[in-house]
Amino acid sequence: MQAVEQAVERAVEHVIEAIHENYGEELCIDDLARTARYSKFHFTRIFQRTTGLTPGRFLSAVRLQKAKQLLTSTSLTVTDISHMVGYTSVGTFSSRFAYSVGVPPRTYRRLGGRRPWRSFPNGRSGGGPRVVTHSRSTVRGTISCTDTVCAGPVFVGLFPGRIPQGEPVRCAVLPRTGPYVLDDVPPGTWYAVACCPQGRSGGPGTGPGAAADGCEGMAIGYHGPITMHSGVVRIADLKIRPACPLDPPVLLALPDMRADMVVANLEAVA
Repeated sequence: MQAVEQAVERAVEHVIEAIHENYGEELCIDDLARTARYSKFHFTRIFQRTTGLTPGRFLSAVRLQKAKQLLTSTSLTVTDISHMVGYTSVGTFSSRFAYSVGVPPRTYRRLGGRRPWRSFPNGRSGGGPRVVTHSRSTVRGTISCTDTVCAGPVFVGLFPGRIPQGEPVRCAVLPRTGPYVLDDVPPGTWYAVACCPQGRSGGPGTGPGAAADGCEGMAIGYHGPITMHSGVVRIADLKIRPACPLDPPVLLALPDMRADMVVANLEAVA
């Protein structure tokens, strides 16, 4: 049984590699299934079971991840980038980018691949006033890390799906791994995701663009789905580890996660 699962995982990784190489082309499920050497219907099932996403949703996420990279590493126009990542309409690209990343493409470029700290008040949902639900519901737990991760500041948020995108319903930035608490969580089903940008040199979250390139250089941990009702407390421990090819990209633009910036901003909202 283990050998079968390993073969399935290798096939899915092979498809994801093809997605990263051909994200600008018109890829359909039939193309991806042929790459995996499975029937279309069986391929869709095993891909979703392995990654938590449909192949089409994973492809869309990779396209936006590549757009993030191009915006911060090239001087190409937004129109050119939208075409390079497979969009025929720059308007559609811009609206999907803004929804998933949290800021429009041009703003993302101007901010160097980050979101303003003011859009992430600690323990609040980003991008505007907190929606107070009086649900008296809490998600709490402990964030730890594997031996291969040198964890610095950590972002933790609750999202409606496995992709960290859009506005988290609740979030917090922590100066280090350890306990976290997200209060007043709305009823619904959520995924807890913890992200820790790992710099290529000089420690966690250092260097230009350390937090601006999807899963590359990221440590990440998941817990979910978590079903919330009014008045409940759920425990969601997260263990962050280096991101792997099967992980969906982190589309949400994070604030500046350098340790000194995190401490300064947490003190400012304390």
